[in-house]
Amino acid sequence: MKAIVKTDFRFEGQRSLYVGKVRDVYDIDGKYLVMVVTDRISAFDVVLPRGIPHKGQVLNQIASKFLDATEDICPNWKIASPDPMVTAGYRCDTFPIEMIVRAYLTGSSWRDYKAGAREICGVKLPEGMREHQKFPAPIVTPTTKAEIGAHDQNISREEIIARGLVSKEDYEVLERYALALFARGSEMAAKRGLILVDTKYEFGKRDGEITLIDEIHTPDSSRYFYAEGYQERFDAGQPQRQLSKEFVREWLMDNGFQGRAGEQVPEMTDDIVAGISERYIELYENITGEKFHKARSEDRLHEIEENTKNMIARLPL
Repeated sequence: MKAIVKTDFRFEGQRSLYVGKVRDVYDIDGKYLVMVVTDRISAFDVVLPRGIPHKGQVLNQIASKFLDATEDICPNWKIASPDPMVTAGYRCDTFPIEMIVRAYLTGSSWRDYKAGAREICGVKLPEGMREHQKFPAPIVTPTTKAEIGAHDQNISREEIIARGLVSKEDYEVLERYALALFARGSEMAAKRGLILVDTKYEFGKRDGEITLIDEIHTPDSSRYFYAEGYQERFDAGQPQRQLSKEFVREWLMDNGFQGRAGEQVPEMTDDIVAGISERYIELYENITGEKFHKARSEDRLHEIEENTKNMIARLPL
């Protein structure tokens, strides 16, 4: 199957189309959003030149599953998933921050710590920690939502409130929701022999109510370790077995690309693309515990369009 890297649909009530790195987001009547998760893939803030077949389906179905599994914790934007690559839901006024929850000293937090930082986003860290070490309790390290082409910036709770990005009352709810969602995600991961290491959540407001939006607990927004062997690897100072998009970044770095000026994306051969596709399917099956069923048809774009049109026809516009 060919990767779907571009959509250009025309839906009833459509007001606009926003094209992100991975998602094409259609505004319907200013009330709803239709989010098509394409097969585009990005790394180091760069959209790579070839799409990955079935990647959009993997991400959409994982996010849809976890939205359903956490709707008792907080309201979320989802109304329905009319196609394996599509989620439709309520349009919300987005908060200008992302809530990052970390349970382990890994990734950028480890790089900062190794460079001497003992505080991340206003959260003080103990001395003597090692890479991949578990924090005494999960910590919240927010970032600003960057403009296109820019990097998200770490920011403290105090600065968020002082700058008026989020009110104190709303921020306390965001933090409480983020930690509760992370606890649920960790419980579900543990049942699959996984550790939810860190993740990000985005929120908005709909009719004055704080609402979870976008994706949740996918391998693009989260990092997982395999629980088996974690302690042995940590004790030996070895890298952890990860379940995330990190393998794509590692392949790019091994081939001299980190998104810096003058660097060229290495050639994405058919074998490389097929291998990445297989890894995403593996991620799906490990995270959900379910067999992945590839969406197949002669014309997937037409199928996506028709499935979405049929759902929109049932919405009150």
